[in-house]
Amino acid sequence: MKDDSPSNANIGKFQNRFVTADGQKRASVRLTHPETLWFNTGTLCNIECTHCYIDSSPTNDALVYISADEVSSYLDQIEERGWPIREIGFTGGEPFMNPEMIDMARAALERGYEVLILTNAMRPMMRKAMREGLLDLQHKFGGRLTLRISVDHYCADFHDEERGEGSFSKTLEGMKWLSDNGFRMAAAGRSLWGGTEEENRAGFAAFYAEYSFGIDAYDPGQTVLFPEMDESEEVPEITTACWGLLGKSPDEVMCASSRMVVKRKGAASPAVLACTLLPYSAEFEMGPTLRDAEADVHLNHPHCAKFCVLGGASCSA
Repeated sequence: MKDDSPSNANIGKFQNRFVTADGQKRASVRLTHPETLWFNTGTLCNIECTHCYIDSSPTNDALVYISADEVSSYLDQIEERGWPIREIGFTGGEPFMNPEMIDMARAALERGYEVLILTNAMRPMMRKAMREGLLDLQHKFGGRLTLRISVDHYCADFHDEERGEGSFSKTLEGMKWLSDNGFRMAAAGRSLWGGTEEENRAGFAAFYAEYSFGIDAYDPGQTVLFPEMDESEEVPEITTACWGLLGKSPDEVMCASSRMVVKRKGAASPAVLACTLLPYSAEFEMGPTLRDAEADVHLNHPHCAKFCVLGGASCSA
């Protein structure tokens, strides 16, 4: 399991959730406009990436499969709490490893939500039962279902360097099937190999054009390019004064608009986390209910600073 504690470069920082190392008031974020509720379907994955932030693999079941009944209970809570949720997101691991993935997506779609599923589009998605289930969802709810495919790089060699030999061709096969059947697709790439954002987006644009994939490489919502989370780098702590200095509002940070539900191995019930990026950090576990998850989030982690406040990242479409 990945250790979410600060690296040596940040020793002395991120120790007190309320106060920074130099005694200033630490910035916090309120849940002002909940738009996306994420469900981690489990950390099991059919592959093991070199730089997976959640350490997903064929053997890591630290987060176990969440069930359709458990998802439905949180959908009930959304209505009870009056959260203005627009989107239900499913991430993993590989979501299509979870045998109830289709049922979970259907439960959200039947209630009128948009659904975003993050997948590598490989063998788990391409199993007959999953393809049949997806086709049924596409037929009934296609306008509200998006599958965001993990395409780390538009070149096969770089993609396979991260995900294993032959991964690119298998993902491409899944993308072709989705495209041929009219599914709405998005993609998620990485900045691991350098290049400017303009160069990377041009590369993805050429890749999409080659296969007639209807994905806009220049729309950050359709092609998400994630910065790398290098935990060895020193990052500043975010104080309340930083909002004005950066010209940024706490409402722009991901934890102002989203939460994630996980089920830990051995736990009696799921728990709600403040952040999709910190699944193993006890400090960011808020409690078992959405009511618990309405508490403020104190930005007491390097990822809060580098990835969200300074990097401006978002996991949502």
